[in-house]
Amino acid sequence: MTTYRLHPRDDQFARRVAIQLDIACVQLPHDISERLRAARSRAVASRLQTQPQLKTSASVQAQPNGTAVLHFGNEDINLWSRVAAFFPLIGLVAGLVLVNNFLDDDRANELAEVDVALLTDDLPPSAYADPGFLQFLKTPLNTAVTGSETSPN
Repeated sequence: MTTYRLHPRDDQFARRVAIQLDIACVQLPHDISERLRAARSRAVASRLQTQPQLKTSASVQAQPNGTAVLHFGNEDINLWSRVAAFFPLIGLVAGLVLVNNFLDDDRANELAEVDVALLTDDLPPSAYADPGFLQFLKTPLNTAVTGSETSPN
């Protein structure tokens, strides 16, 4: 039930109206007072039916240090709600597995491209393992060509 705070003047007026209605109600004929009583009981019954009923009740408990703690009533956690709580976890794990597979495929494709380039190149694969070839790759191209032209043979 909702209670409203009225201004003191409004409160006094409401009390005077209620007193006048009570006095007038005593003077009503019996059949009218019975119809009013029946209408009042139907109104109260319909009001009780339209009020929402909460499944769980929440209560606020004041602590000695001035804080308030919200307590919920006994929540009915059934099997389906427990199973549904794991769906986000299952989705996360499935997403991580898919990302891992995608990255593995990309890495395998990159390695396959390197292998194809090595096998179809003009140089034999053993040339890449030679330490002199690495030094040849580090030297600029124009000094390697001029160095070979100046050698006396």
